[in-house]
Amino acid sequence: MKKKISSITFYGFLVLATFGFRSLLFAQHLAGTEGTIEPRYLIDKPTAGLMKRGSFGIGVDFFQQGGVLMMLNAGVMDRLHFGISYGGNDIIGSNVVEWNKSPGVNVKFRLFDEEGSFPAVALGFDSQGKENYKDSLERYNVKSLGFYAVGSKNIEFLGFLSTHLGINRSLENRDDKDLNIFFGVEKTVGADMSILAECDLAYNDDINSNDNRKYNLGMRWSIGDGVLLGANLKSITWNNKTFTIGNRTILVEYVKIF
Repeated sequence: MKKKISSITFYGFLVLATFGFRSLLFAQHLAGTEGTIEPRYLIDKPTAGLMKRGSFGIGVDFFQQGGVLMMLNAGVMDRLHFGISYGGNDIIGSNVVEWNKSPGVNVKFRLFDEEGSFPAVALGFDSQGKENYKDSLERYNVKSLGFYAVGSKNIEFLGFLSTHLGINRSLENRDDKDLNIFFGVEKTVGADMSILAECDLAYNDDINSNDNRKYNLGMRWSIGDGVLLGANLKSITWNNKTFTIGNRTILVEYVKIF
């Protein structure tokens, strides 16, 4: 019965996404110097960016083990947006699908807009972890953010360069309850492309290691009005001149303003 309900939930998301992708009228650019929609996330970590009021976003994240995560977001007020998400493992492939235990929810409120030398500041909550769910630890491979605060500052530098710094407390804290710190940057490359980098200091995920920091790199490309394609290299490490990538993921996103 649970699997049936999970399937209905996921395919309900898929139907909403299909209807959303049908229209590109009044859609916007999402990356590069021509970008008109603020990035709400770098790779796994948030920015102070918001969905515009009256806008609707659909995202699909593809990750290891045939995993798919569907995300729906909407700008409900000038300073507030809301979203829901759902997915699971082995959705792509022939194995039995392992659905997430429950849908994720996220909400973000901007306290201050960027002005002069002061950054934009936002408070938020996000219950959606990333990648595989670990039943024994009751958490995702990448912990959900939980409650967070983040500041973002944008400057003109060979296009645009934005910097982001935040703190969060995840509710997936059975193995580690500490506060966490994260930071990252986004740099535009031409009119339609941006590159991203982020670091998760993982203070809430280092109970078995003194250094469990996560370094991620990403690329975002506006391939059409309102349509974004992203590629991420995650959990990057380099030891003794050996460079390894823990995971590669693909993101497709569409945003429309009504």
